[in-house]
Amino acid sequence: MTLRRIPISLLDERFPTKSRRPAGELPELEEIWCRPKGWGWFTAINNNFVGVYYVGAAMLFFVLAGALALLMRTQLALPLNGVLGQETYNQIFTVHGTMMMFLFAVPAVEALGVLLLPQMLGARDLPFPRLSAYAFWAYLIGGLAFFASLFFGLAPSGGWFMYPPLSSSTWSPGINADFWLLGIGFIEISAIAGAIEIIVGVLRTRAPGMTLDKLPVFAWAMLIFAVMIIVAFPSVILATTLMELERALNWPFFDPARGGDPLLWQHLFWFFGHPEVYIIFLPAAGAMSTIIPAVARTPLVAYPLVVLAMLATGFISFGVWAHHMFTTGMPRLSINVFSAASMAVSIPAGIQVFAWIATLADGRPRFTTTGLFIIGSVIIFTMGGLTGVMVAMVPFDWQAHDTYFVVAHLHYVLIGGMVFPMFAAIYYWLPMVSARPLSERLGRWVFALMFTGVHVTFLPMHLTGLMGMPRRVYTYLPGRDWELPNLISTLGAFIFGIAVALWIFDMIRNFRPFGDREAGDLHQSPGLEWVPAGLYSLRSIPIVKSLYPLWDQPDLKADVVAGRYLLPGSAMGGRETILTSAIEAEPQALLRMPAPSPWPIWAAVFTAGFFLLLTVQAYAACVVSGVLGVYCIMQWCWSLDLPVEAEVAHIGGHIRVPTYVAGPAGHGWWAMVITLIVAAMVFVMMAFSYVFLWSRNPAIWSPPPAHGVLYVGIGLYAGAALAALTACRLARLGRACARWSVAGLVLAADLVAGAWILDFQAWRDAGLRGEASAHGAIVYAFLVWQSLFVGVAALMAIYAILRLFFGLVAPERPTTGDLIGLFLIYSAGQGGASMLITHLFPGA
Repeated sequence: MTLRRIPISLLDERFPTKSRRPAGELPELEEIWCRPKGWGWFTAINNNFVGVYYVGAAMLFFVLAGALALLMRTQLALPLNGVLGQETYNQIFTVHGTMMMFLFAVPAVEALGVLLLPQMLGARDLPFPRLSAYAFWAYLIGGLAFFASLFFGLAPSGGWFMYPPLSSSTWSPGINADFWLLGIGFIEISAIAGAIEIIVGVLRTRAPGMTLDKLPVFAWAMLIFAVMIIVAFPSVILATTLMELERALNWPFFDPARGGDPLLWQHLFWFFGHPEVYIIFLPAAGAMSTIIPAVARTPLVAYPLVVLAMLATGFISFGVWAHHMFTTGMPRLSINVFSAASMAVSIPAGIQVFAWIATLADGRPRFTTTGLFIIGSVIIFTMGGLTGVMVAMVPFDWQAHDTYFVVAHLHYVLIGGMVFPMFAAIYYWLPMVSARPLSERLGRWVFALMFTGVHVTFLPMHLTGLMGMPRRVYTYLPGRDWELPNLISTLGAFIFGIAVALWIFDMIRNFRPFGDREAGDLHQSPGLEWVPAGLYSLRSIPIVKSLYPLWDQPDLKADVVAGRYLLPGSAMGGRETILTSAIEAEPQALLRMPAPSPWPIWAAVFTAGFFLLLTVQAYAACVVSGVLGVYCIMQWCWSLDLPVEAEVAHIGGHIRVPTYVAGPAGHGWWAMVITLIVAAMVFVMMAFSYVFLWSRNPAIWSPPPAHGVLYVGIGLYAGAALAALTACRLARLGRACARWSVAGLVLAADLVAGAWILDFQAWRDAGLRGEASAHGAIVYAFLVWQSLFVGVAALMAIYAILRLFFGLVAPERPTTGDLIGLFLIYSAGQGGASMLITHLFPGA
């Protein structure tokens, strides 16, 4: 249906500030968004449940990883200590770092976004609640399996960065490294799924009137965070894939004897790994910028500059990955560029810190536990940032590299930039989901012990680093003056641990989620998330007129609760919210969301089973689990894109919106485009790997197959793209043409598969072997990556045929065909690009 623009000025006329329009039926909402029972607690998809689960799981991994840190500090308290053996220490060190970076830091802020964004944006839920549930269960299952590897002697021991050749099959011959490689790749898929949910949610489900200049800072931060995940995480997915291919098939991506280079791993890993520091920091900074005005009781100073600073941080952070590689022998020009970028990224971070300080100085801050964690975060993060500028200077980095100085710097930045803001967020927003707030008295003790523990633990590490103590060692000899600072650091770590234990005690005593009431706003905060809500989030979706709606619209809270704004009940008898335009947040359509379902959790279970069984080389069971996972995903998607009862729906104030939209107006189109951007980033990084390996050893590059293969292959891919595009057009021309559109999609999938088979066979006939050289390895890596798209295209074609058979293909519902067509067009373009790169470069 054609969208009709509904200007905000029109909405203002229909919903005046003092509106007393009749409310929607509250019992209807309570029935539709009812509390789960029995097994329903596992199949719940509402953000009010999944968000709490998500945050709880992230904090569980924080506690588990912290316990491992205490074991390491106990081992290092004294020289030649025998608490942990060398291999055990290396395993604990690897699991600790991996859990903190992959299982706590990124998932914790993503979980906070899943929990808070719907209420903060004025929506009933995020647009893909089943995707959020799938992301959570995949993350929880994969994370617990990874942690459990410690108890079976299967934990990796190569460090959370897993540098080759230490992680190669020669030096790590068991399956321990495979647990890391496959497990982390699986967890990153979960993170990307959450990022897709957040991007579409922030851009398309905001309350009417919430233009980008009225978007809460936390929502801005989560949007930038999610975009950074989409750009950065594909790099580590590619890195882990290449390493697993090398270990499983002996393809030498990182073996210098056959043309590989271990520095390729560092480039790929740190292109993800250093932006990840800012991926972690930006949502935490957004939370700080949201909480500080409430604590200081005054608007945030320089809101536009803070948003621009976050955007600048996200952009510059992708230019500092080689900050970790100054000692690897890079060219001097590269070192100078990365050093300058590493120092420049501190400028936008400084803007945010000064805005926080100015806001606190301008207001009348209340030093509650939340306020104390805010102050502590500013102090600790600033100290970490100063040492960050130090290690950005190349001569100093050459001296401090791989010493405990870097360990101290890293922990100051991460604890000040993420852990303390996370605890501030917990104390601030927990009354939104719990019937009782946490204790202020115990909270002050938690803060005092945690703040003290940070400095007692990590300040001495700067000294031990400057005294020459290397990182990643499990013991040290006496007589080097390292004993006292190490003992002090160990005592500090246990002080920090006591603080966390006290917080856990307080959570057990006071946290009461999913009740009929919440503790409510304790700070007289300005954001929509503090409007009293049920399991359906907001009773009615308001019209936002300012950045701080609860401060600037005094009657808004009462009118929302009374149901006097948009969508006070259920327009179509199901779970619904409003789809708005990306820039002006004007109502565009009714977004009908799915009901709770067991398919996301079963899909997560079988997906996890596929990766875990692949790790232990149980290939038959692995295939079965993969097939079941695909079946669950198809069942999950089957109930989507079904016929609608009415073309338009009344959402309040005599306003009518479409109940079905397709193409760029639909939220599914946005999700598919973002997914394809992830795939494109993997492809770009693979092209970089191809050029990098060629530049290191061009003599091993073999001649490509005859040009005829290239011409035919490009022709087939072009035909596939044309067939898919034509199919999308046909789907809208009538029911008979819609049936023919399925034939076009099947033809496109066949042409993509045919072109791939032609390319694969041509390289085989040319005598190129993946195990022979880095050239063969990277060419076959292109083919392996494209084969994934060939397989998915085949499944999509089968799915389209099944929907045609069951009468679910109709011109008025073209979304499924559009999404499959988009995927096939991208697959054809990627296949053609990979053929051009491998057949024509270099010099062909």
